[in-house]
Amino acid sequence: MCRWVAYSGNPVPLEMLLFQTKHSLIDQSVYSHLGATTTNGDGFGIGWYGRHDEIPYLYRCVNPAWSDRNLREAARAIHAPLFLAHVRSATDTPVQETNCHPFRHGRWLFVHNGLIRDYHLVRRDLMLAVGAELFTSIEGSTDSELMFFLALTYGLETDPVAALERMVAVVEETGRRHGVEQPVNMTVCATDGEQLVAVRYSSEAQSRSLFHSTSFRCLRKLYPDNPRITAVGEDAFLVLSEPLSDLPGVWEEVPERMAIVAKRGDITKQCFNPHLP
Repeated sequence: MCRWVAYSGNPVPLEMLLFQTKHSLIDQSVYSHLGATTTNGDGFGIGWYGRHDEIPYLYRCVNPAWSDRNLREAARAIHAPLFLAHVRSATDTPVQETNCHPFRHGRWLFVHNGLIRDYHLVRRDLMLAVGAELFTSIEGSTDSELMFFLALTYGLETDPVAALERMVAVVEETGRRHGVEQPVNMTVCATDGEQLVAVRYSSEAQSRSLFHSTSFRCLRKLYPDNPRITAVGEDAFLVLSEPLSDLPGVWEEVPERMAIVAKRGDITKQCFNPHLP
């Protein structure tokens, strides 16, 4: 499917997480250890926030991440306190720039790993469920972008976890009306530049892999000579498809049907319970 990483903390160069770790996201684009597909070469994207910018920046491309020289240059130059990055393995939709993650609307960015099963059967009904004021902002043809705009329709900007619960419930209800037994499999992350909201969920309770970092305050004590752990700061937080390194104590797996909200070092977890709006 896909692999993604979301980071919040001190401003750091993107290359530190995209290229310079043992099992970086670029490495995962070539050889994913835990993904449904080994190679994720159907495009990539990064989205990041500046210190005072209202709208996040995007760089998306249909090239494989491992072969894009401009990505390496951009990742070396860009320092950001919050960013999302994604490498894509396409399922049922074309390899084109508008289908590359992250997706953006206003201040919000969104990435997804997984799928809506039998998307061709449910796409029309789900498209009609998107709010009229949002419909014309849809640019691509992926199930992922449609999930994002459904979440926006159901209140992502005011209550992100509840909006994602409503979105999933609508997808599941629509899928089952069309005879799809297990409509949703997803790990997702949404952010407005202030908070990271991540969810691991699937209709069959066999979701794609998802991990988050443990306390960097404690990690600095465990690894006082590790420059990357020092650089990100004590309140840093990462949530990602699979670990970037094999250092003991750094990563914790996100349980099934779990939502995580990270904001300025404050981490909350709650059960994810889809319900119709």
